Amino acid sequence: MIDDSKHSQRLENEIAAGKQWRDDGAWQIYESPAGQIGWKRRVDFLTGHLRPGMDVLEVGCGTGILTADLAPTGAKIIAVDISPELVAASQANVKADNVEFRIANAFDLEFEAGSFDSVVGSSVLHHLDVDSALSEFRRVLRPGGTLFLSEPNMVNPQIFLQKNIPYLKRLSGDTPDETAFVRWSLQRKMKKHGFVDVSARPYNFLHPQLPTGALPVLRPICDALERIPVLSEFAGSLMIRGTAR
Repeated sequence: MIDDSKHSQRLENEIAAGKQWRDDGAWQIYESPAGQIGWKRRVDFLTGHLRPGMDVLEVGCGTGILTADLAPTGAKIIAVDISPELVAASQANVKADNVEFRIANAFDLEFEAGSFDSVVGSSVLHHLDVDSALSEFRRVLRPGGTLFLSEPNMVNPQIFLQKNIPYLKRLSGDTPDETAFVRWSLQRKMKKHGFVDVSARPYNFLHPQLPTGALPVLRPICDALERIPVLSEFAGSLMIRGTAR
């Protein structure tokens, strides 16, 4: 298990941010037409491997927007978050017999080793101490279990500025510890913590705030950019997966 003491300030920051995130309705970015397109791609990636009866841990469940899409897979979902306010919101938003919500610290999970077939999360790892979290995710996975995450891509210019310029970081509502990932370094970390068949693929140039009327023209262009070497590296998000050794 991980000693919580070195993470106490980070955890306090995230608990405070959970209250603000719940009240501000930050998830509404996904409700725009462009946001819905990006969200569907994210959900398809994070849920496509799940089957009825699998034991699945969702980390950083927030208000339950991903949990609601995990439930129809028929897997047995335990959804956790460090914020009591967000867990309460999730319980109010998602009613499914195969879903259980718990308040939990991703650095020091209460589950026995080898408890899950898959760990999934949407935009959660960049809030955490990466090494501590990856170590815990590997511990609670069974050998051959899978880790599926979607995270912000540090190579994207907007994300780079937002995560590295303090004024923009505050303006966007980020917590002090939030970051983003360069896929090559993240893949190395995952391998160090016992994952194999690791990949982190850039995807999604379709900004959620793009005007609806421009989507018929811009969406094919954005899709094409993902297929162009070098340019594809600047996409907004990463599809991340690995298998527990």
